[in-house]
Amino acid sequence: MVESNQTMNKEDIRWIQRFQNYKNALSKSSEVATRGDVDTLSELEKEGMIQRFEYTFELAWKTLQDLLEYKGYRDIAGPNPVLEQALLDGYIVDEKLWRSMTKSRELTSHTYNSDIADDIAEKIVSDYFDLLKELELKLEHERGGKQLNLFL
Repeated sequence: MVESNQTMNKEDIRWIQRFQNYKNALSKSSEVATRGDVDTLSELEKEGMIQRFEYTFELAWKTLQDLLEYKGYRDIAGPNPVLEQALLDGYIVDEKLWRSMTKSRELTSHTYNSDIADDIAEKIVSDYFDLLKELELKLEHERGGKQLNLFL
C-alpha cells in the first residue's frame, strides 16, 4: 500500500531520506568504480574510490537499519546484525560477498597498507559496487514510488 505524503510518519521519512543520501553516495562512487581497470587509476583516485566506498557502505547498512526499524524490528543495531536480518528478509543476497565487503570496510578504517588498498579497490570494481547497486534497486522497489516530503 502506498501512503500519501500526509500520512507518512517520521520513521518512514527517515529511511527514505537516508535512502536518498545512499543513492547520492552511490552515484558519486560510480564515477570511479565503473571506469574499469583499477591499474589505470592514480593512487589518489584509488584512495578517493575507497573513501567513497567507506561512506557508501555506511549509508547502505544504516539505510537498511532504518528500513528494518520501520518494518517493526526494534532491537537490531550495528552493521552485522542489520546485514544478517537484511539477508533473512531478502533485501541483500550473497552473504559471503557482503561479509567480505564488511571485512574490507573494517580494514579501511583501521589500517593503511597499499597492498590491502589495492586489493579492496579491485574488489570495489569487480564485486562491491554491483552489490551496492543491487541494494539500491531493491530499496527503490521497497520505497514503491513514495514521494519524499521534507516538510512533514
